[in-house]
Amino acid sequence: MSKLNSGILDKAVEDILSFAAGKDIHVNGEDKKGKKRNFTETVEIQITLKNYDPVRDKRFAGTFKLPTVPKPKMKCCVLGNAAHCEQADRIGVDHMSVEDLKKLNKNKKMVKKLAKRYDFFMASDNMIKQIPRLLGPGLTKAGKFPTLIAGGEDMQEKIDEIKATIKFQMKKVMCLNVAVGNCDMDPKDIIVNTQLSANFLASLLKKQWQNIGQIFIKTTMGPSIQIYF
Repeated sequence: MSKLNSGILDKAVEDILSFAAGKDIHVNGEDKKGKKRNFTETVEIQITLKNYDPVRDKRFAGTFKLPTVPKPKMKCCVLGNAAHCEQADRIGVDHMSVEDLKKLNKNKKMVKKLAKRYDFFMASDNMIKQIPRLLGPGLTKAGKFPTLIAGGEDMQEKIDEIKATIKFQMKKVMCLNVAVGNCDMDPKDIIVNTQLSANFLASLLKKQWQNIGQIFIKTTMGPSIQIYF
């Protein structure tokens, strides 16, 4: 059950979208002049934990598929066998073969550049085992080790699924942030994604909502608005 107040959340989403559209808003007792950017801003939530010791308490990690893709422009590259490279070509997705990866020659700078160019990678079964040998630890260090794509899977479906999946992972800090939408989305979809994300995080925590201190929502360039106190 979501502990987010729907009235506060609805108003916050309305305000951040208005600000991103260039309209003035009144937040935290002050007027803020909106500004429209020349790119689609991402909507994210920032969560602060409480009564949680990142050193002593069990670390958690979990993934959850949202009903609406928060960042549809995420770039994917398929590290594939001949069949997967052909499939990627048909749906307009970048791809690399074993030969392409060999050309990088385990060069750290080139692997780092490759990791930066894409938001995520997918790899064929026979390729995934060779990646550490071909590329070294570069993709793993960047947190972008490829997701396996099996022979019979629909590539487009798999890509859409990854784009819709959020990940919460506890490291050494007490703050977490995750994308829940973008400024082109229907406000209702942003609200649903936000509620589901917060509920999912609470389900990962030892004391659930009692471990959540504050939640803020914001767009890439906009002000943060508190939605959970």
